[in-house]
Amino acid sequence: MSQNPTLLLTEQLISLPSNTPRDAGCQDIMIERLERLGFNIERMRFGDVDNFWARLGDSSPVVCFAGHTDVVPTGPLDQWHSDPFMPTITDGLLYGRGAADMKASLAAFITAIEAFLSEHKRPNGSIALLITSDEEGPSVDGTVKVVEALAARGETIDCCIVGEPTSSERFGDVIKNGRRGSLSGRLHVKGIQGHIAYPHLARNPIHTLAPALAELAATEWDHGNEYFPPTTWQVSNIHAGTGANNVIPGKCELLFNFRFSTENTAEGLKARVHEILDRHGLDYQIEWTLSGNPFLTEKGPLVHALSAAINDVCGQPPELSTTGGTSDGRFIAAICPQVVEFGPINATIHKLNECVAVDDIPKLSRVYQGTLERLIGIPQSK
Repeated sequence: MSQNPTLLLTEQLISLPSNTPRDAGCQDIMIERLERLGFNIERMRFGDVDNFWARLGDSSPVVCFAGHTDVVPTGPLDQWHSDPFMPTITDGLLYGRGAADMKASLAAFITAIEAFLSEHKRPNGSIALLITSDEEGPSVDGTVKVVEALAARGETIDCCIVGEPTSSERFGDVIKNGRRGSLSGRLHVKGIQGHIAYPHLARNPIHTLAPALAELAATEWDHGNEYFPPTTWQVSNIHAGTGANNVIPGKCELLFNFRFSTENTAEGLKARVHEILDRHGLDYQIEWTLSGNPFLTEKGPLVHALSAAINDVCGQPPELSTTGGTSDGRFIAAICPQVVEFGPINATIHKLNECVAVDDIPKLSRVYQGTLERLIGIPQSK
């Protein structure tokens, strides 16, 4: 196993401290391997972020692998079993920051493509990679910018696999075939500050907000659908007051977030929130931030191909899921009708002592290769 090419490449990538938005040389390693295969490479640097778009072939369908080389901060080093940037194998687990999220997937992209092309010199389509170092950070100079550049010149993708760690209890049990949208709001409710003993001379914004807050919390935004749970609205922060117990505050600030399904739109949710606040007579302002719209890939060529490849490698078919947070798939969906996520077990991502099972690493490469076989490995019929 120590000589498995996917494991070796995973270890090489983990050893590079690519704390977001640093790439730390990960992309150079990937690019060198891809150039040997004949890929055309476009480095796209925006701000402090390194990105690249690689493509082999000029025919359809275009099958893309997408991912990120950046990792989240390590946390306290003294609480790691080993140096987070010194890949270490213990009891069948490979430890290191980014092991599961998502350097094993990046390595598997490369070795799967290498193995596929060794058998198919002229694929029935094109292979592409979209790689960024700005997924774990603000996500403003990464995938979204590359997608905008591709869209501006009319370039599209037919199928995309994002290498996010999606497996839950065992490797290969879950494919993410969509993600909910994320819409946040910062609500400012105005009042009139005053002495707490003279409430008739003041207006308490907490009191005026309370009935509207109760209605927002109780509102059923939608019922979800076959793929998505119902849309949720949650308060994350609320603040008011001067710190004194005898002063009615003059303002109240509330932070909230929608995780919404394809049954809703950002504009529709905004309108409903404003209707509730207006009806309650609040003097307010809202600053809205849309992190991403929901996307969904229903059962079709990509889902079928990936599911069949997983079944071949793991002996069991995967489940489809749209749970969890957002990913760069939300940006790619703008130019690609079929976007899914698949990768290793996600139990330790962003945690201390992040790890991935050593035995799962070559399996991941075989799944990606098997998906390519089903999508573009079959010769065109005459």
